[in-house]
Amino acid sequence: METVLSVEDLTLAFGPKVIQQDITFDVRRGSIFAVMGGSGCGKSTLLKSMIGLLRPKTGRYTVDGEDYWAGSDAHRTDLNHRFGVLFQSGALWSSMTVGENVALPMQMFTELDTDAIRRLVELKLGFVGMLPAMDLYPSEISGGMRKRAGLARALALDPDILFFDEPSAGLDPITSARLDDLILNLRDGLGATIVIVSHELSSLFRIADSGIFLDAKTKKPIAHGSPVDLRDHCEDPQVHAFMNRTRDEEEKSP
Repeated sequence: METVLSVEDLTLAFGPKVIQQDITFDVRRGSIFAVMGGSGCGKSTLLKSMIGLLRPKTGRYTVDGEDYWAGSDAHRTDLNHRFGVLFQSGALWSSMTVGENVALPMQMFTELDTDAIRRLVELKLGFVGMLPAMDLYPSEISGGMRKRAGLARALALDPDILFFDEPSAGLDPITSARLDDLILNLRDGLGATIVIVSHELSSLFRIADSGIFLDAKTKKPIAHGSPVDLRDHCEDPQVHAFMNRTRDEEEKSP
């Protein structure tokens, strides 16, 4: 598979404080790439940089060979229209219904009329099994439903690259498994390329093709490979301990 996202020698920092450095990896088209590591290692910070919310201190990040940070703001905006993002909490507007949340990107970035937008909203919500909740507010639905509604909004502009920040966090095992199925359907049915930040081992083992393991102490990546390969073959003691946690240990992990 060809490379769609490429990160090369990236350093992430807030002022003088370095979060991670020497980050290098490629994400293949149509794959599910996992960003793994313990609490405070910079997983979500890396994701924020990849979606344009944090300029790296040094390094290069390309999308289909185009340097993301070297171009103009307008160029980055064009690239961002290829992205769909599911934030950890779902990040729905509480004053808007589920349907209105999904419609918002279409209203902002397309010239579609009201009827066309409504049909597309119904289509996106139907895909994630949320059409019956179209006229409900976020406060009226469960956490798992909010995640699926957030996913429908992430799909609003038909992106080919999706970024998920801890999509299974706080969900029960059955709801989490259903969300995993949705993610696999996005890859297999729509051909989407997916970058996922997660510490949920069952989900990682089931859906991720490859990944990177970030270390909070050295502030560098210490392993590359699929979650299953890291679990079974990585000799680094920290990676081995993380990837072989018991269910009880996993539930205590942030």
